[in-house]
Amino acid sequence: MEELAEVAGITVRTVRFYRERKLIPPPRREGRIAWYDDTHLARLHTIAALLERGHTLSGIAELAEAFDHGRDVAELLGLGAPSEEVPVRLSPEELADRFGGQATPENLAAALDLGYLGTDGGEIVHISRRLLDTSAALVREGIPLADVLAAAKQVRSHADALAELFTELVLAQPGRTTEDLQRLRPLAKSVVEAEVSMALDRWLQRQR
Repeated sequence: MEELAEVAGITVRTVRFYRERKLIPPPRREGRIAWYDDTHLARLHTIAALLERGHTLSGIAELAEAFDHGRDVAELLGLGAPSEEVPVRLSPEELADRFGGQATPENLAAALDLGYLGTDGGEIVHISRRLLDTSAALVREGIPLADVLAAAKQVRSHADALAELFTELVLAQPGRTTEDLQRLRPLAKSVVEAEVSMALDRWLQRQR
């Protein structure tokens, strides 16, 4: 603990206090020896950065608990599962910077439940750069992150239904396999994009 405190630039008493508040995970123990590693150091740096940004220790503790109970990145992305999305690795403070004061424990929990976020050691992994950038852009437009995530939950439900519909359409044909489904993915995306575009056209027309 003394070495960890020295490298982090804080006192042993502070490290012990953070440990008691469950702000950092417990060390790995071998007999009476407690081993702290780079994960603990990264968490201490995160705590310092979040404190500088005005977060309270209670809020940081809630965030830490959410991170520690979040899904592992391998579970989130799926081992060997095909995907066109590019995951993004973020530190907790980088995530806070993207969404300002709206990176609250409640919003983080909602993002974890959606499967948008996973954990990998001291890092957070967002499953999709496109979704991350879009969410941040909507927040910059003044839409609360909580509303963005609530809408995302509804979009997920509709998207799952559309994916199931397209899957049944393809695989119902004789001799079709999941390889055909993967090959025809761009067609499904084109249909959905066109239909959403036309739906927005119809909605805008009704507002005139």
